[in-house]
Amino acid sequence: MLKGIILVLFGACSFGILSTFVKLAYADGYSLSDVTGTQAFFGAILLWLFYFIQTKTGKKVYPKSKTHWFKLLAAGTFTGLVSMFYYQCVKLVPASLAIILLMQFVWISVLLELFLYKKKPTKMQILSILIILGGTVLASGFMETNANQINIEGIVYGMLAALCYAIFLMLNGKLGNDYPPLKKSALMITGACILIFICLPPTFLINGALSGSLLKWGIILAVFGTFIPPLCFASGIPKIGLTLSSILSSAELPVAVMMSSIILHEEVNLIRWLGVVVIISALILPNLENIKKGNIFKKNKD
Repeated sequence: MLKGIILVLFGACSFGILSTFVKLAYADGYSLSDVTGTQAFFGAILLWLFYFIQTKTGKKVYPKSKTHWFKLLAAGTFTGLVSMFYYQCVKLVPASLAIILLMQFVWISVLLELFLYKKKPTKMQILSILIILGGTVLASGFMETNANQINIEGIVYGMLAALCYAIFLMLNGKLGNDYPPLKKSALMITGACILIFICLPPTFLINGALSGSLLKWGIILAVFGTFIPPLCFASGIPKIGLTLSSILSSAELPVAVMMSSIILHEEVNLIRWLGVVVIISALILPNLENIKKGNIFKKNKD
């Protein structure tokens, strides 16, 4: 149980530090193409490398997969879209605001289930959505910002990233569950890499950028963005269940805000921290019923 908690928490924290490193890469003069391309490229290499190492050890035998591999490649393109939209958002707005915009995937996921599967949200989910929206207003600093200081383009990119992330999570939960976790992740990141290379040609492979600090940033983003989280979640979630996992995953938000404050010296005042706490509370709220029933400690019950 403790091992599962540590794994999921570590995976969430890994996601949380990404926006800060992206800002640092931009400060070194690298472009959106450089940042997203190197993350996907090195991430795919790492995942495939460890998958082939795993198959050579032969510790676990998986049945023949029924899901066609191309479906996972296609689903992975939404990961590529998340990277492109989110990192463009990070370029235009403070990192602490970018992560808050990305967290809007929570209520977007509820709407997608309503429109696509006719699954009506519960009263608790509706209350949670309203709280998230209220917390977003506080955490974004909107109340303290003049209208002409708001970067609308950055907000649009952030919301597009949240939409694509919600779609990716939905597809990820339905496709490829008969695959080994490493192979499933490798196929999805490969799909993301292909899309990114089509939209943003990988000039960094031939212009010498990798001889500079881009190699460092690319490996850091690949390790903490596309390698550690999938492995941690694949191993940790089955041990502790989805309810506790969803609560622990909210650690991504305070970690991102804290990193942006400490490393990037972005201003995060008490009101904005209050908004972060409100959003995290809203993420926990829908799971209160399961917590009261004790289901939080049961595997795969929710």
